[in-house]
Amino acid sequence: MGKVDVGGGAPVSVQSMTTTQTTDINGTLQQIAALTAAGCDIVRVAVPTTDDAVALKAIATKSQIPVIADIHFQPKYVFAAIDAGCAAVRVNPGNIRKFDDQVKEIANAARDAGVSIRIGVNAGSLDPRLLAKYGKATPEALVESAVWEASLFEEHGFHDFKISVKHNDPVIMVRAYELLSERGDWPLHLGVTEAGPAFQGTIKSATAFGALLSKGIGDTIRVSLSAPPVEEVKVGIQILQSLNLRPRKLEIVSCPSCGRAQVDVYSLAERVTAGLEGLDVPLRVAVMGCVVNGPGEAREADLGVASGNGKGQIFVKGEIVKTVPEAMIVETLIEEALRIAATMEKTSEGGGATVTVG
Repeated sequence: MGKVDVGGGAPVSVQSMTTTQTTDINGTLQQIAALTAAGCDIVRVAVPTTDDAVALKAIATKSQIPVIADIHFQPKYVFAAIDAGCAAVRVNPGNIRKFDDQVKEIANAARDAGVSIRIGVNAGSLDPRLLAKYGKATPEALVESAVWEASLFEEHGFHDFKISVKHNDPVIMVRAYELLSERGDWPLHLGVTEAGPAFQGTIKSATAFGALLSKGIGDTIRVSLSAPPVEEVKVGIQILQSLNLRPRKLEIVSCPSCGRAQVDVYSLAERVTAGLEGLDVPLRVAVMGCVVNGPGEAREADLGVASGNGKGQIFVKGEIVKTVPEAMIVETLIEEALRIAATMEKTSEGGGATVTVG
Protein backbone atom coordinates (compact mmCIF):
# COMPACT_ATOMS: atom_id res chain seq x y z
CA MET A 1 0.00 0.00 0.00
CA GLY A 2 1.49 3.29 -1.12
CA LYS A 3 1.52 6.61 0.68
CA VAL A 4 -0.29 9.76 -0.45
CA ASP A 5 0.34 13.11 1.22
CA VAL A 6 -2.67 15.35 1.75
CA GLY A 7 -2.20 19.05 2.43
CA GLY A 8 1.03 20.92 3.03
CA GLY A 9 1.47 21.78 -0.62
CA ALA A 10 0.96 18.21 -1.89
CA PRO A 11 -0.95 17.80 -5.16
CA VAL A 12 -4.73 17.54 -4.83
CA SER A 13 -5.58 13.84 -4.66
CA VAL A 14 -8.62 11.98 -5.98
CA GLN A 15 -10.58 9.56 -3.83
CA SER A 16 -13.44 7.16 -4.32
CA MET A 17 -15.25 4.51 -2.31
CA THR A 18 -15.85 0.85 -3.00
CA THR A 19 -19.41 -0.37 -3.53
CA THR A 20 -18.69 -4.02 -2.78
CA GLN A 21 -19.40 -5.72 0.52
CA THR A 22 -16.16 -5.27 2.46
CA THR A 23 -16.43 -8.87 3.64
CA ASP A 24 -16.03 -9.86 -0.02
CA ILE A 25 -12.29 -9.40 0.12
CA ASN A 26 -11.53 -10.55 -3.44
CA GLY A 27 -14.35 -8.50 -4.94
CA THR A 28 -13.29 -5.44 -2.98
CA LEU A 29 -9.66 -5.82 -4.03
CA GLN A 30 -10.71 -6.23 -7.66
CA GLN A 31 -12.67 -3.00 -7.49
CA ILE A 32 -9.75 -1.24 -5.81
CA ALA A 33 -7.49 -2.47 -8.63
CA ALA A 34 -9.89 -1.02 -11.21
CA LEU A 35 -9.96 2.28 -9.32
CA THR A 36 -6.17 2.30 -9.13
CA ALA A 37 -5.91 1.72 -12.88
CA ALA A 38 -8.31 4.64 -13.45
CA GLY A 39 -6.02 6.97 -11.48
CA CYS A 40 -7.59 6.87 -8.02
CA ASP A 41 -5.13 7.93 -5.31
CA ILE A 42 -6.98 6.89 -2.15
CA VAL A 43 -9.88 4.48 -1.60
CA ARG A 44 -12.43 4.27 1.20
CA VAL A 45 -14.21 1.11 2.31
CA ALA A 46 -17.29 0.81 4.49
CA VAL A 47 -17.05 -0.87 7.89
CA PRO A 48 -20.58 -1.27 9.26
CA THR A 49 -20.07 -4.68 10.93
CA THR A 50 -17.54 -6.72 12.87
CA ASP A 51 -17.02 -9.00 9.87
CA ASP A 52 -16.12 -5.96 7.77
CA ALA A 53 -13.60 -4.88 10.38
CA VAL A 54 -12.03 -8.35 10.31
CA ALA A 55 -11.65 -8.12 6.51
CA LEU A 56 -9.76 -4.83 6.68
CA LYS A 57 -6.33 -6.29 7.32
CA ALA A 58 -6.28 -8.36 4.13
CA ILE A 59 -7.61 -5.45 2.08
CA ALA A 60 -5.24 -2.85 3.53
CA THR A 61 -2.27 -5.18 3.05
CA LYS A 62 -2.95 -6.04 -0.59
CA SER A 63 -4.29 -2.72 -1.88
CA GLN A 64 -1.89 -0.74 -4.08
CA ILE A 65 -3.30 2.57 -2.81
CA PRO A 66 -4.00 3.78 0.73
CA VAL A 67 -7.18 2.42 2.30
CA ILE A 68 -9.44 4.52 4.50
CA ALA A 69 -11.89 2.78 6.80
CA ASP A 70 -15.30 4.48 6.89
CA ILE A 71 -16.68 4.27 10.43
CA HIS A 72 -20.12 5.14 11.76
CA PHE A 73 -21.97 4.47 15.02
CA GLN A 74 -19.51 2.05 16.68
CA PRO A 75 -16.23 3.50 18.00
CA LYS A 76 -14.79 0.00 18.45
CA TYR A 77 -14.42 -0.22 14.67
CA VAL A 78 -12.12 2.81 14.73
CA PHE A 79 -9.65 0.88 16.84
CA ALA A 80 -10.11 -2.24 14.71
CA ALA A 81 -9.27 -0.25 11.56
CA ILE A 82 -6.16 1.20 13.16
CA ASP A 83 -5.04 -2.26 14.26
CA ALA A 84 -5.72 -3.61 10.74
CA GLY A 85 -3.18 -1.26 9.21
CA CYS A 86 -5.48 1.12 7.36
CA ALA A 87 -3.77 4.31 6.24
CA ALA A 88 -6.56 6.46 7.68
CA VAL A 89 -9.91 6.31 9.37
CA ARG A 90 -12.94 8.46 8.51
CA VAL A 91 -15.11 9.20 11.54
CA ASN A 92 -18.39 11.10 11.69
CA PRO A 93 -18.59 12.55 15.20
CA GLY A 94 -22.28 13.30 14.72
CA ASN A 95 -23.28 9.64 14.74
CA ILE A 96 -20.58 7.84 16.74
CA ARG A 97 -21.80 7.05 20.23
CA LYS A 98 -20.02 9.03 22.96
CA PHE A 99 -17.38 10.05 20.42
CA ASP A 100 -16.21 13.11 22.35
CA ASP A 101 -15.43 10.94 25.38
CA GLN A 102 -13.14 8.67 23.35
CA VAL A 103 -11.13 11.19 21.36
CA LYS A 104 -8.09 10.80 23.63
CA GLU A 105 -7.97 7.03 23.15
CA ILE A 106 -8.52 7.34 19.40
CA ALA A 107 -5.82 9.99 19.10
CA ASN A 108 -3.30 7.93 21.05
CA ALA A 109 -4.01 4.76 19.06
CA ALA A 110 -3.80 6.59 15.73
CA ARG A 111 -0.60 8.39 16.71
CA ASP A 112 1.09 5.17 17.82
CA ALA A 113 0.16 3.46 14.54
CA GLY A 114 0.92 6.43 12.26
CA VAL A 115 -2.70 6.54 11.09
CA SER A 116 -4.42 9.75 10.07
CA ILE A 117 -8.03 10.68 10.82
CA ARG A 118 -10.68 12.39 8.71
CA ILE A 119 -13.27 14.27 10.68
CA GLY A 120 -16.21 13.88 8.32
CA VAL A 121 -19.14 16.17 9.08
CA ASN A 122 -22.23 15.55 6.93
CA ALA A 123 -25.45 17.51 6.62
CA GLY A 124 -27.43 14.29 6.89
CA SER A 125 -25.87 13.21 10.17
CA LEU A 126 -25.01 16.39 12.02
CA ASP A 127 -24.59 16.37 15.79
CA PRO A 128 -28.13 16.66 17.30
CA ARG A 129 -26.90 19.44 19.58
CA LEU A 130 -26.06 21.62 16.61
CA LEU A 131 -29.23 20.75 14.75
CA ALA A 132 -31.15 21.99 17.77
CA LYS A 133 -29.08 25.17 17.86
CA TYR A 134 -29.25 26.10 14.18
CA GLY A 135 -32.47 24.40 13.13
CA LYS A 136 -30.86 22.76 10.10
CA ALA A 137 -27.48 21.97 8.55
CA THR A 138 -26.35 25.51 7.79
CA PRO A 139 -22.76 26.30 6.77
CA GLU A 140 -22.23 27.69 10.25
CA ALA A 141 -23.54 24.52 11.89
CA LEU A 142 -21.28 22.28 9.80
CA VAL A 143 -18.25 24.41 10.56
CA GLU A 144 -18.96 24.64 14.28
CA SER A 145 -19.17 20.86 14.47
CA ALA A 146 -15.92 20.40 12.57
CA VAL A 147 -13.96 23.00 14.53
CA TRP A 148 -15.19 21.60 17.83
CA GLU A 149 -14.11 18.07 17.00
CA ALA A 150 -10.77 19.30 15.64
CA SER A 151 -10.14 21.12 18.91
CA LEU A 152 -10.71 17.91 20.86
CA PHE A 153 -7.96 16.15 18.89
CA GLU A 154 -5.67 19.16 19.15
CA GLU A 155 -6.11 19.21 22.94
CA HIS A 156 -4.44 15.82 22.98
CA GLY A 157 -1.61 16.92 20.70
CA PHE A 158 -2.96 15.08 17.65
CA HIS A 159 -2.80 17.03 14.40
CA ASP A 160 -2.64 14.34 11.72
CA PHE A 161 -6.20 14.84 10.53
CA LYS A 162 -8.17 16.40 7.71
CA ILE A 163 -11.71 17.74 7.74
CA SER A 164 -14.74 17.58 5.47
CA VAL A 165 -18.02 19.51 5.80
CA LYS A 166 -20.20 17.99 3.10
CA HIS A 167 -23.66 19.02 1.95
CA ASN A 168 -25.80 18.03 -1.05
CA ASP A 169 -26.33 21.70 -1.97
CA PRO A 170 -23.16 23.03 -3.64
CA VAL A 171 -23.91 26.60 -2.55
CA ILE A 172 -24.12 25.62 1.13
CA MET A 173 -21.15 23.30 0.74
CA VAL A 174 -18.94 26.00 -0.82
CA ARG A 175 -19.83 28.49 1.90
CA ALA A 176 -19.10 25.94 4.62
CA TYR A 177 -15.62 25.26 3.26
CA GLU A 178 -14.94 28.97 2.85
CA LEU A 179 -15.84 29.55 6.50
CA LEU A 180 -13.84 26.52 7.60
CA SER A 181 -10.74 27.67 5.72
CA GLU A 182 -10.97 30.98 7.59
CA ARG A 183 -11.01 29.22 10.95
CA GLY A 184 -7.83 27.20 10.59
CA ASP A 185 -5.19 25.77 8.30
CA TRP A 186 -6.32 22.16 8.25
CA PRO A 187 -6.11 19.89 5.18
CA LEU A 188 -9.60 19.78 3.66
CA HIS A 189 -11.39 16.94 1.91
CA LEU A 190 -13.92 18.33 -0.58
CA GLY A 191 -17.17 16.64 -1.46
CA VAL A 192 -20.75 17.37 -2.46
CA THR A 193 -22.44 14.52 -0.67
CA GLU A 194 -25.30 12.64 -2.34
CA ALA A 195 -24.61 14.67 -5.48
CA GLY A 196 -26.94 12.49 -7.56
CA PRO A 197 -26.83 10.58 -10.86
CA ALA A 198 -23.80 10.93 -13.12
CA PHE A 199 -24.85 14.02 -15.07
CA GLN A 200 -26.30 16.00 -12.18
CA GLY A 201 -23.58 14.93 -9.76
CA THR A 202 -20.83 15.86 -12.20
CA ILE A 203 -22.27 19.37 -12.64
CA LYS A 204 -22.69 19.88 -8.90
CA SER A 205 -19.21 18.63 -8.08
CA ALA A 206 -17.47 20.53 -10.86
CA THR A 207 -19.23 23.74 -9.84
CA ALA A 208 -18.38 23.41 -6.15
CA PHE A 209 -14.83 22.12 -6.60
CA GLY A 210 -14.02 24.74 -9.20
CA ALA A 211 -15.22 27.53 -6.92
CA LEU A 212 -13.10 26.28 -4.02
CA LEU A 213 -9.98 24.92 -5.71
CA SER A 214 -9.60 28.09 -7.78
CA LYS A 215 -9.23 29.90 -4.44
CA GLY A 216 -6.71 27.39 -3.13
CA ILE A 217 -9.26 25.72 -0.82
CA GLY A 218 -9.13 21.91 -0.83
CA ASP A 219 -6.48 19.21 -0.68
CA THR A 220 -8.28 16.02 -1.69
CA ILE A 221 -11.60 15.40 -3.46
CA ARG A 222 -14.26 12.76 -3.87
CA VAL A 223 -16.92 13.09 -6.56
CA SER A 224 -19.98 11.34 -5.11
CA LEU A 225 -22.04 9.90 -7.96
CA SER A 226 -24.84 7.37 -8.23
CA ALA A 227 -22.61 5.62 -10.75
CA PRO A 228 -19.75 3.09 -10.78
CA PRO A 229 -16.80 4.31 -8.65
CA VAL A 230 -14.45 4.42 -11.64
CA GLU A 231 -16.69 7.12 -13.12
CA GLU A 232 -16.17 9.19 -9.97
CA VAL A 233 -12.44 8.98 -10.47
CA LYS A 234 -12.63 9.94 -14.14
CA VAL A 235 -14.71 13.01 -13.32
CA GLY A 236 -12.43 13.99 -10.45
CA ILE A 237 -9.32 13.75 -12.57
CA GLN A 238 -10.95 15.73 -15.36
CA ILE A 239 -11.93 18.49 -12.93
CA LEU A 240 -8.34 18.76 -11.69
CA GLN A 241 -6.98 18.76 -15.23
CA SER A 242 -9.45 21.48 -16.24
CA LEU A 243 -8.16 23.63 -13.36
CA ASN A 244 -4.53 22.89 -14.32
CA LEU A 245 -4.07 21.14 -10.99
CA ARG A 246 -2.98 18.01 -12.83
CA PRO A 247 -1.07 17.73 -16.09
CA ARG A 248 -3.55 17.51 -18.95
CA LYS A 249 -3.45 14.31 -20.94
CA LEU A 250 -5.63 13.56 -23.93
CA GLU A 251 -8.01 16.46 -24.48
CA ILE A 252 -10.64 16.58 -27.18
CA VAL A 253 -11.71 20.09 -28.18
CA SER A 254 -14.85 20.11 -30.28
CA CYS A 255 -17.40 22.72 -31.28
CA PRO A 256 -21.03 22.47 -30.17
CA SER A 257 -22.10 22.60 -33.82
CA CYS A 258 -24.46 25.14 -35.34
CA GLY A 259 -26.14 25.99 -38.63
CA ARG A 260 -22.73 26.76 -40.17
CA ALA A 261 -21.48 23.20 -39.73
CA GLN A 262 -21.18 21.20 -42.93
CA VAL A 263 -20.37 17.89 -41.22
CA ASP A 264 -21.87 15.83 -38.39
CA VAL A 265 -19.61 17.17 -35.64
CA TYR A 266 -21.26 15.08 -32.93
CA SER A 267 -20.46 11.86 -34.75
CA LEU A 268 -16.92 12.95 -35.62
CA ALA A 269 -16.12 13.90 -32.02
CA GLU A 270 -17.57 10.67 -30.62
CA ARG A 271 -15.74 8.47 -33.11
CA VAL A 272 -12.40 10.22 -32.58
CA THR A 273 -12.85 10.01 -28.79
CA ALA A 274 -13.62 6.30 -29.00
CA GLY A 275 -10.68 5.69 -31.34
CA LEU A 276 -8.24 7.38 -28.96
CA GLU A 277 -9.57 5.87 -25.75
CA GLY A 278 -6.70 4.80 -23.53
CA LEU A 279 -4.17 7.14 -25.12
CA ASP A 280 -2.14 8.28 -22.13
CA VAL A 281 -0.17 11.27 -23.41
CA PRO A 282 -0.72 15.05 -23.07
CA LEU A 283 -2.25 15.51 -26.51
CA ARG A 284 -4.84 18.09 -27.51
CA VAL A 285 -7.01 17.23 -30.48
CA ALA A 286 -9.46 19.68 -32.08
CA VAL A 287 -12.41 18.51 -34.15
CA MET A 288 -14.06 21.50 -35.81
CA GLY A 289 -17.05 21.61 -38.12
CA CYS A 290 -17.03 24.93 -39.97
CA VAL A 291 -14.74 27.39 -41.71
CA VAL A 292 -15.38 30.24 -39.24
CA ASN A 293 -13.72 29.05 -36.01
CA GLY A 294 -12.44 25.75 -37.33
CA PRO A 295 -9.07 26.72 -38.85
CA GLY A 296 -8.11 28.88 -35.87
CA GLU A 297 -8.96 26.24 -33.28
CA ALA A 298 -7.32 23.50 -35.32
CA ARG A 299 -4.11 25.53 -35.56
CA GLU A 300 -4.04 26.05 -31.77
CA ALA A 301 -4.27 22.34 -31.05
CA ASP A 302 -1.51 19.77 -31.37
CA LEU A 303 -3.67 18.01 -33.92
CA GLY A 304 -6.88 19.24 -35.47
CA VAL A 305 -9.30 19.18 -38.35
CA ALA A 306 -11.30 21.99 -39.93
CA SER A 307 -14.16 20.42 -41.83
CA GLY A 308 -16.35 21.67 -44.66
CA ASN A 309 -17.32 21.19 -48.30
CA GLY A 310 -17.01 17.42 -47.99
CA LYS A 311 -13.39 17.42 -46.85
CA GLY A 312 -11.20 18.11 -43.85
CA GLN A 313 -7.98 20.06 -43.50
CA ILE A 314 -5.68 18.24 -41.08
CA PHE A 315 -3.45 20.45 -38.93
CA VAL A 316 -0.40 19.31 -36.96
CA LYS A 317 1.24 21.88 -34.70
CA GLY A 318 -0.48 24.72 -36.55
CA GLU A 319 0.42 23.61 -40.06
CA ILE A 320 -1.82 22.01 -42.68
CA VAL A 321 -0.32 18.62 -43.44
CA LYS A 322 -3.02 17.19 -45.70
CA THR A 323 -6.57 17.52 -46.92
CA VAL A 324 -8.71 14.39 -46.89
CA PRO A 325 -12.26 13.45 -47.94
CA GLU A 326 -14.84 13.69 -45.17
CA ALA A 327 -15.10 9.90 -45.01
CA MET A 328 -11.40 9.69 -44.05
CA ILE A 329 -11.31 12.39 -41.34
CA VAL A 330 -11.68 10.09 -38.36
CA GLU A 331 -9.25 7.48 -39.66
CA THR A 332 -6.68 10.16 -40.47
CA LEU A 333 -6.97 11.91 -37.11
CA ILE A 334 -6.52 8.65 -35.23
CA GLU A 335 -3.48 7.71 -37.32
CA GLU A 336 -1.89 11.13 -36.82
CA ALA A 337 -2.66 11.12 -33.09
CA LEU A 338 -1.02 7.73 -32.62
CA ARG A 339 1.98 8.82 -34.66
CA ILE A 340 2.40 11.99 -32.58
CA ALA A 341 1.93 10.05 -29.34
CA ALA A 342 4.61 7.54 -30.33
CA THR A 343 7.00 10.39 -31.08
CA MET A 344 6.23 12.07 -27.76
CA GLU A 345 6.82 8.88 -25.82
CA LYS A 346 10.20 8.44 -27.46
CA THR A 347 11.45 11.98 -27.10
CA SER A 348 10.00 13.30 -23.87
CA GLU A 349 8.71 12.34 -20.46
CA GLY A 350 6.50 15.45 -20.41
CA GLY A 351 5.36 17.95 -22.96
CA GLY A 352 1.82 18.56 -24.03
CA ALA A 353 -0.47 18.25 -26.97
CA THR A 354 -4.09 19.12 -27.65
CA VAL A 355 -6.55 17.63 -30.05
CA THR A 356 -9.65 19.68 -30.88
CA VAL A 357 -12.85 18.32 -32.39
CA GLY A 358 -15.46 20.84 -33.47
